[in-house]
Amino acid sequence: MKVLVTGGVRSGKSRHAEALMGSAERVTYVAPGPSVREDSDPDWVARIAAHQARRPKAWVTLESRDLAAALGTPGPVLLDCLGTWLAAILDEQEMWEAPVDQVLAVVERLLDEGAAILDSRDDVVLVTNEVGLGVVPSHRSGRLFRDLLGLVNQRLAAACDEVHLVVAGRVLVL
Repeated sequence: MKVLVTGGVRSGKSRHAEALMGSAERVTYVAPGPSVREDSDPDWVARIAAHQARRPKAWVTLESRDLAAALGTPGPVLLDCLGTWLAAILDEQEMWEAPVDQVLAVVERLLDEGAAILDSRDDVVLVTNEVGLGVVPSHRSGRLFRDLLGLVNQRLAAACDEVHLVVAGRVLVL
């Protein structure tokens, strides 16, 4: 089964996604966000450490922003999270100030590659953030991220069997 798990920050998305993989002996946990460096924000370091501590020892962590390669990994895959993946892609490609059509072209190409791999497998859980339920961000980068992640969520949700919305630790299957 392919499941997209979405919800707000600290809603319980990651715990729910991990529970969905609970019966799998070996899972590849794809961490596509910023890597921990010496100069990393201490809060980010603590958040990553908490996620790592929860994972079973048999799970393998793959730090990669290559969506197609990550989804092409054999065996069950849990990717957490598409929001950090998108932010990392925009950072790496220095696209925060690029024209929207250029940014869309890059994101669409990456999504096409990822969705093609996703179509050929059954054992994937994707975690993402639900955006756009609040105020309109005052900065272009915030609006760009919100709009792009909304697109990413729609495209990958269409390739999944189920979408789970997590709110306050409660799960709604959409």
